[in-house]
Amino acid sequence: MANMAQAIRMALHVGETRLGVTDIFGQDVGAPLGGVFTATQGLKTAWNTPLDERGIIGTAIGLGLAGQRCVAEIQFADYIFNTMDLLKMAGNTYWCSNGQYPLPIVVMTPVGAGIRGSIYHSHSFDAWASRLPGWKIVMPATPLDAYGLMLSAIQDPNPVLYLNPKALMRVRGEELIPGEPADEKELKAMIDQPVDERKATWKPRWPELELYEVPIGKGKITREGDRATLVSYGRMLHLCNKVADILREEGIYIEVIDLRSIYPYDWQMIKASVQKTGRVLFVNEDTEVTNFGEHLAYRVTQELFYEVMARPRVLAGKHVPGIGLHPNLEDATVPQLEDVLRETRELLAEVP
Repeated sequence: MANMAQAIRMALHVGETRLGVTDIFGQDVGAPLGGVFTATQGLKTAWNTPLDERGIIGTAIGLGLAGQRCVAEIQFADYIFNTMDLLKMAGNTYWCSNGQYPLPIVVMTPVGAGIRGSIYHSHSFDAWASRLPGWKIVMPATPLDAYGLMLSAIQDPNPVLYLNPKALMRVRGEELIPGEPADEKELKAMIDQPVDERKATWKPRWPELELYEVPIGKGKITREGDRATLVSYGRMLHLCNKVADILREEGIYIEVIDLRSIYPYDWQMIKASVQKTGRVLFVNEDTEVTNFGEHLAYRVTQELFYEVMARPRVLAGKHVPGIGLHPNLEDATVPQLEDVLRETRELLAEVP
């Protein structure tokens, strides 16, 4: 099974060979590194930029306005904040031009904690991204979804922010990407650049990959249940699944929703689940003040107030300036398995 870095790489290969992607670029995106997480190794249209986030976003906007499709990478989301005005401008363009100037660009950036990256390599960006009207925002939790969401993002006429969780880039999936070999060693030999002297002449041998698209705005139920609903995405989705599995052994069935898209999001899926369970907890690792989960909890309160049996809850990262390097500091700052389990038990125990 492919890991998420390999899944993204294969999707980008399909993008440049079959979907009209003309440029894949960013810091260290081209040879010899192929991206800090190796997600762009072996791609024909990948090239390196200077260490200039504003230049990367500005170039992507220019290519999009010229009618080309590109995928631009900001090496870590921690360094995307100095491009906010450009991101805002990109989101406005299609609307301001009354549909005359679509901007079919993808901006990919690794997000979140979990790699002990300390203060400059642990930021989340989902809450900030949700405040950029005109952008679509996706965050995969599995390699298969990483593949399918990238193919959908490439083909979308709108600008798409593709937030890939840093801590999941080396995690293998449980489902085959259509066309990949079942043997992970065979896949590695085909598309992973060797680390020895062979890398100077190495070229990838791409599998016969199939088109597989995950619709932007469509969530996925990863665990069925009727006692409470957990809504998450990215790395935190796996913690929610584990909590549901733990409680299932106690005879408590928790429904887990992987949003996959932060905007547009699958409100109908959330609504139907909350109407069934009567209780909901939103989990992510961005900071808890003005968190995207707060918006979802607010909407549940506004539209489903008389149908819930407990107050909607949000579990998110602490509102601190950054995440420390020591594992204890990181673990105390962003939700851990025991935090999700505790919040879920309290949600179940709350009496209407």
